[in-house]
Amino acid sequence: MNGLKVLRARDYPRMPWKNGGGSTEEITRDAGVGLEGFGWRLSIADIAESGGFSTFAGYQRVITVLQGDGMTLCVDGDDTRPLLPLDPFAFSGESQVSCTLLGGAIRDFNLIYSPQRYSARLQWLDGEQRFFTSAGTVLVFSVSERLDVRVGENTEHLGCHDCLQLDGNGGLVEISVNAACCVIELIQN
Repeated sequence: MNGLKVLRARDYPRMPWKNGGGSTEEITRDAGVGLEGFGWRLSIADIAESGGFSTFAGYQRVITVLQGDGMTLCVDGDDTRPLLPLDPFAFSGESQVSCTLLGGAIRDFNLIYSPQRYSARLQWLDGEQRFFTSAGTVLVFSVSERLDVRVGENTEHLGCHDCLQLDGNGGLVEISVNAACCVIELIQN
């Protein structure tokens, strides 16, 4: 299938945070260079200590703890519920955000997108699931040691933190998965 590619965790480039407080592995994005010009971006961040988040004015963010005990966020002065592994939380990129770690260091998974340019749907799935999507871009991020993803007639095998990316989807496509993963559907506005 054209527009289908597998991104391997070992190949993700590492880049500093916008605020200089840590580093991120960038999984994929639609466009732009550095931290500018993208319509959506998917990444994994390593958070070693409690502290402030970078701001991304004009963007929405969805964050999910991947590894570690979890964290709470303070978003514009209000504390969130404890965010535990695989429990997503959405907030505005313009918000003033800081985190308090519930234990030691964590890794988190981030979708940042421009709601003026894209509509986004993010869901965590576990076990055998089958769904249909007409989203132009579909991302399937594995949190399993082995995840089989079937897209139409193609089957791809992903390891932990690998990501399947389908771009340019023009119709209704069937996707099935057999283990824990995150599915992100992006539709250009």
